[in-house]
Amino acid sequence: MSASSYFPNSRNFAINKLTINSSISEGDGAMHDSEERYPPPLCHEGTREVVICRIEGWYGFEKPPEKKIMWVHAPAGYGKTAVAGTVSKKMEDTTDLGFNPVGATFFFWRTSPERNSPARFIITLAYQFTISIPELAPHIEAAVKRNPMVLNKALEVQLTKLIVEPFKSLGELDTMPHRLVIIDGLDECINSDQESRVEKQYAEDQERVQVRVLELIRTLHSHTLPLCFLILSRPEPWIKQHMESRSFQSITETLDLYQVGDHIQDVEKYVRDELARIAEARGEEPGDNENWPGEDLVRGFLQRTRGHMLYATTVIRHIDDPYDDPRQRLRDILDYKLNSTPDFAHSTPFSSLHELYRQILRSYPRANRDTMVEVLEEMLASLYCGKFTIGPPPSLNDLDRLAGRVPGRGIKVMRPLHAVVRLSDKHIVNFFDDGFFYHSSFAEFLEAESPLLPDVTLNFQNGVRRLLMGCLKSLSVIGMDGHIVIEEHIAFSLEFWPMLWHLWKADADPDPSQLLKSFLAFDFEACLSHKSLPDPTLSLFFHLIFVPGLYHPTHNIITRSKVCSPLAEEALLHLRSSVEKAVLRILDPDYLSSASGYLFDRFSGLFQHFVAEILEHGPPIFDDVVRALRRLLEEQEKVFEKIERSSLARVGEERISALKHIFKLARQIDKS
Repeated sequence: MSASSYFPNSRNFAINKLTINSSISEGDGAMHDSEERYPPPLCHEGTREVVICRIEGWYGFEKPPEKKIMWVHAPAGYGKTAVAGTVSKKMEDTTDLGFNPVGATFFFWRTSPERNSPARFIITLAYQFTISIPELAPHIEAAVKRNPMVLNKALEVQLTKLIVEPFKSLGELDTMPHRLVIIDGLDECINSDQESRVEKQYAEDQERVQVRVLELIRTLHSHTLPLCFLILSRPEPWIKQHMESRSFQSITETLDLYQVGDHIQDVEKYVRDELARIAEARGEEPGDNENWPGEDLVRGFLQRTRGHMLYATTVIRHIDDPYDDPRQRLRDILDYKLNSTPDFAHSTPFSSLHELYRQILRSYPRANRDTMVEVLEEMLASLYCGKFTIGPPPSLNDLDRLAGRVPGRGIKVMRPLHAVVRLSDKHIVNFFDDGFFYHSSFAEFLEAESPLLPDVTLNFQNGVRRLLMGCLKSLSVIGMDGHIVIEEHIAFSLEFWPMLWHLWKADADPDPSQLLKSFLAFDFEACLSHKSLPDPTLSLFFHLIFVPGLYHPTHNIITRSKVCSPLAEEALLHLRSSVEKAVLRILDPDYLSSASGYLFDRFSGLFQHFVAEILEHGPPIFDDVVRALRRLLEEQEKVFEKIERSSLARVGEERISALKHIFKLARQIDKS
């Protein structure tokens, strides 16, 4: 086995002779200096210095700290990720130590499919250790050579085999320089596995998986390796409880970012620097006695921020508008009186941040507000889907086409919201950094506030319905005959429509028949099995959403929302027939002989669920599937065995007997 095959889904990854041809393709975005995170969030120059000094003082550089874990916590928007990035950069720039003090980093992010799960956590750390501690590389390589399947083992096993044992193989560790491992955004780790994203409650799942990551860190600490751990997160109750438990308290230094440093001074430094930049860019001529835009305005702005950097950065983006007067925009923000509730004076800065968001919406021209609401609804729907898919996210032009607007309309409509919405007619690289929005707090504001203003109310279901209708209409052009040109909005539709269908609440739709008719109008079989389509066509979550309950009369994806009508029954029959035809087509020897490995992985998930359904309900297709497998075995034995291995890998106990049974039947001689 070549070294490049040790890391699955990798591009020419090798650590033979300490040669690294390429970083692992999944998980490398979690590193502090990855292209995915460029430009990385960093503290504004001259700010957060007290906090950074405290962290550097704890780490000690040449002398390890007494407590080797530091937990830095603060609410959202207080710059935890910027602090983590700045610490990483400063330490890597240190040249007088003779070693790189940063051993590894992992930046979790809830909207990134590769970074909101711990699946790549241990492998990514181990990979970075081969670079920061070169003498570890041959030992990690040897561990993978001995058992390549270790990369598919439980995280606890990976930790032992890829980190603990290689360190122990170095011998005396007491004289080895201690390295810092930075784990940012622990609260952003929300998924323990792909299936749980759809079938479990997120709160329960994220609590369990975040505590599991903490236990992995505690286990590493217990082996007295030359490592220190800097963990940054929101102070979620379960994280706080775990950090204050007996097993963590004696080994953890806690730093409350909200309480440390002079936030007012930091924000003032940032605000004055940014206002000077805007003035210089516009050629503003300050008066003799004060800087632009006037000290009174600056003081009013600083007072309104209450030391909250996110508030300050949002206002700066709002007033930095080439089409308007920034001074007047700032006055409009400051002149509006905040809600005068009794508790407002003692409320969190998010109260003023949300009020700022309302003021930005109030400044929006009334003539286009209806379209603004539509685009925001569609952004929220696509952002929500982005948590569960790995396909290309939409551009604003894609949303226009799917919603039936003229391409380019969305960008024009969103321009007045440029302080909170990223404006581009290009694809966002991915749903990282909260997709269309600069900060997750704006999406949370849109979801939580109803109405946003007396005349502005968002309806998430409206956004889901419009996008789903657009996806189904786009997919109606796909058929089994002829070559298919995959435009960007069609690529989005192929990956996202199953999740949108799952999110659609048919019983709340005043006319569900429109979507059911659109569902009947496109070629389901072609969307699952046409060989001209890109690999992601066989959607990762299709089998989790559509196949369970496929033959159940009521508990299926069509009738689950109490939509019982002749049209719904027809849609259910269409779904069953299409899935059956697609499965038989994919099992055809000629089809599979030229299929990619990616298709095998995707099909195995669909096949696992499909076999469980047909064994439970016994539809006529059962015998056809057995015959198709038998023919595949006779004509393409290696392909048959590959399908068998792929289907049986990582399958739950409840399905493995069913799968073994159908492959056993296929191997029996047909005596009929």
